[in-house]
Amino acid sequence: MDLGEFEADNSVSCRLASAIPDVCKTEDCCLGIDEAGRGPVLGPMVYGICFCPVAKKEDLKDLKVADSKTLTEAQREDLFRKLDEAKSFVGWALQILSPNTISTSMLQRSKYNLNALSHDAAIGLVQFALDSGVQLKEVFVDTVGPAEKYQEKLSQRFPGVEVTVRPKADSLFPIVSAASICAKVARDHSVKDWNFPEDLGEVDADYGSGYPNDPKTKAWLLKELDPVFGYPQFVRFSWSTTQTLLDSKAVTVHWDDDEEDGEKAAARQNNTSMLSYFKAGSKTSAQQSNTHQTHRFFTERRLQSLATL
Repeated sequence: MDLGEFEADNSVSCRLASAIPDVCKTEDCCLGIDEAGRGPVLGPMVYGICFCPVAKKEDLKDLKVADSKTLTEAQREDLFRKLDEAKSFVGWALQILSPNTISTSMLQRSKYNLNALSHDAAIGLVQFALDSGVQLKEVFVDTVGPAEKYQEKLSQRFPGVEVTVRPKADSLFPIVSAASICAKVARDHSVKDWNFPEDLGEVDADYGSGYPNDPKTKAWLLKELDPVFGYPQFVRFSWSTTQTLLDSKAVTVHWDDDEEDGEKAAARQNNTSMLSYFKAGSKTSAQQSNTHQTHRFFTERRLQSLATL
């Protein structure tokens, strides 16, 4: 699987897709949706769809697709290769949600939780298939949240398409199993070959599965914690695992907001308020650049100083 487009900038989300089989544009099709990487604190979450003509369901069964969680990495790779080779009647598409996208979405002022993010990714992929000319008749989805509400939401969004939302759909419907395999293979590749844009030098790549309860992941998070800047964008800052480590191990930061007087709180503890770093000074930007070298944390993220808030 070629993830070059995502690897070129893994700070943002990316959509990858196969060619659309001609038969999918002329015959009624079924489509499955599943995700990989919902729980890990490291790496992206990947939503995948797979589709084929309803009349070709038995052909899909012959490929012996199964829930990706029940397969070894080698088995998933082999099945993805078979799915990709069956391009005369099988198509797929992926929405790779970067850790940075997940974190900034969940931590923004207007709350946007993981379920909403997942629903929108799934809806976007179904719409992509329709816009690409796929004649969708049936959609099968592994549930996120209450199955009945999710099914009603999708049915209203896509009238004329028969939607089925079921727990464990990846083990019930081969077309969902196929989507599960596509998503899992993409996530495995992205995590294994993660490109750290922060230019951290030699980074320990032995970070395990990325799940919070994995001992290797726990050890890696402790080792790579920067007391000031936290973690690279490979880590989901919106996870409680990350926030707990930052609260206990990193430098204390006082934020100014409407609920607490950060300036006074910082003064009481003989610290500097975070907002003070953003206040306009008497020096011009040119003067500041001559006397102060910007930390690479800001330059690597293309952040610039503002004269006013």
